[in-house]
Amino acid sequence: MEIREKGSEFLREELRRAQKELQLKDAECARLCRIREQLERELEELTASLFEEAHKMVREANTKQAASEKQLKEARGKIDMLQAEVTALKTLVITSTPASPNRELHPQLLSPTKAGPRKMHARHKSTSSAPCPALCPAAGQGLAQDKEGREVDMTLFAEFQAWRAAPTLDKACPFLDRVYREDVGPCLDFTMHELSALVRGAVEDNTLTIEPVASHMQPNTRAAAVEGSHTSTCALSGLTSPCRHRIRLGDSESHYYISASSRARITAVCNFFTYIRYIQQGLVRQDVEPMFWEVMRLRKEMSLAKLGFFLQEA
Repeated sequence: MEIREKGSEFLREELRRAQKELQLKDAECARLCRIREQLERELEELTASLFEEAHKMVREANTKQAASEKQLKEARGKIDMLQAEVTALKTLVITSTPASPNRELHPQLLSPTKAGPRKMHARHKSTSSAPCPALCPAAGQGLAQDKEGREVDMTLFAEFQAWRAAPTLDKACPFLDRVYREDVGPCLDFTMHELSALVRGAVEDNTLTIEPVASHMQPNTRAAAVEGSHTSTCALSGLTSPCRHRIRLGDSESHYYISASSRARITAVCNFFTYIRYIQQGLVRQDVEPMFWEVMRLRKEMSLAKLGFFLQEA
């Protein structure tokens, strides 16, 4: 009995020890479960935070991309607007009317600087049909050379001085008759005579418009191919040449594509007519000698353009 009691006591002790160990293990398991649950929650929160941050970065990137595309579109619009303004200004310089001269582009329109006030020339009321006055035999005497050493053709100077006394656009005037015969006529004498006559009439009436050909279309498009077929032959010379400009006569909707050489010749004649219209309207406030040399310069430009000497556009 004693041995049995000792065995039972030992077993009870072992049972208590095992139960205690099980309680410790249960507590450890519970602690580990809590740690696992905490880690899972932190992992879920981190994953959600990462996804939210990723979505935020994507939204910011999309916003920046949209803003960049908007700025690019606005920049392209500004570039197109500036190009259109430059084109309009170029056209205005070529086709401007004497009623609105650009004094910065035409320094000869500015009054010369002198010490005292100068009486301005009164506007003449002569029209293009007014008769040209007779030449003054004594006109231009003593002006064989100017201050820069240029020799003056006394006949040309006398004709211009007589014309300036009563400016007119009448071709019968000796001054204009000579310019028509020696410069305007040959400069506007193109291979296509019928169109040349129309161009000359439009230049005389100040109703000719020169504008650049639109070049924004892609060369691979069908429209660009059609445009290229219209701009490969000059309507005035009939020669195959790159035509970056076109002309329009009066209120007509028809356009004629012209080469750089034809444009230079037309422009030179337009510049001459613009200047003499300025003089006729009293907008040029200079002495007769500077006016004469400006007219000679414009005649020189017509002669050079007629011979094919002109500034090539970039």
